[in-house]
Amino acid sequence: MCAAFAASLMEMNTLIHGTFSAQFYCQRKIPISTLNLKKLQISKVKMEPFTSQPSSMLFGISRKRRATRFVYRAYADSETQERVLQKAKLDLLRAAQNTQRGLQASDDQRASIEEAMVSVEQYDAGKPINLDQLDGTWLLQYTSASDVLVLFEAARSPFLQVGQIYQKFECKGCTDGGVVRNIVRCSIPSILQENEGAMLLVTAKFSLLSQRNIFLEFEEVTVGNLMISEQLQTLIAPAILPRTSLNLEILQFLRGFEAKFSLQRYTKEQADGRRASPGGLYYLSYLDGDMLLGRAIGGGGIFIFSRTQPFQI
Repeated sequence: MCAAFAASLMEMNTLIHGTFSAQFYCQRKIPISTLNLKKLQISKVKMEPFTSQPSSMLFGISRKRRATRFVYRAYADSETQERVLQKAKLDLLRAAQNTQRGLQASDDQRASIEEAMVSVEQYDAGKPINLDQLDGTWLLQYTSASDVLVLFEAARSPFLQVGQIYQKFECKGCTDGGVVRNIVRCSIPSILQENEGAMLLVTAKFSLLSQRNIFLEFEEVTVGNLMISEQLQTLIAPAILPRTSLNLEILQFLRGFEAKFSLQRYTKEQADGRRASPGGLYYLSYLDGDMLLGRAIGGGGIFIFSRTQPFQI
């Protein structure tokens, strides 16, 4: 009888999650008559069942939290790296200031610029060049290349002025090269407008030799886009005198003047030799949306460019 009653109590124990124990009643041998079954009505006992989260759910939440912390840490690290990179780029441009684009740079300034340039280059090391990103117009900020410094040196004379120097890459959608145009704005004082009176344009094809090396094959030199000064206009066609057709023809000729010199035949004849010649082979050491850094292989020299507005030729 005790066993039967214990069985009934075990069923009740199952329903109320272990609140009453059948074993307790059997071991104490409490007479059935002393038990008030009405007091054991389950309907009058309000107990909230104990529920526990499955371990898989707890581990899942933990994994999600760890993943969130990892993403946040990666994002924070990326932001920090971007700030450090921007500061390194700004330090490089500041180091190149007050050097007349490299012409008046002292030995200490050149060393500081080289050190600052290496600091920027490390953020882009080993990555292949993005030709779509390279496409566009770049303004020269600094160089130590002797062939460009010679041009700046000549501009110290009273007979020549050198303005802005650009490189215009045309390689969007290309995979192995494109066209680059070296543009020099120059002038002859009193004859042409200051700094921007004429344009010297050197056109070259470039091929991508490796992830970062490009080889330039020069094709043509063009001199044109003349903008004569007011003094010369007055000399050719004085305002106080009637302008004849000859005066107008001279003015029109000067404004539309353009001279082209082909370099392609020399490049073809000396193609093998030019691959090792100074200025033909370049290493593009850094490239992003607003800065381009390069090194001339062979003759030496570094270049610092910043992106500028498209240049209309």
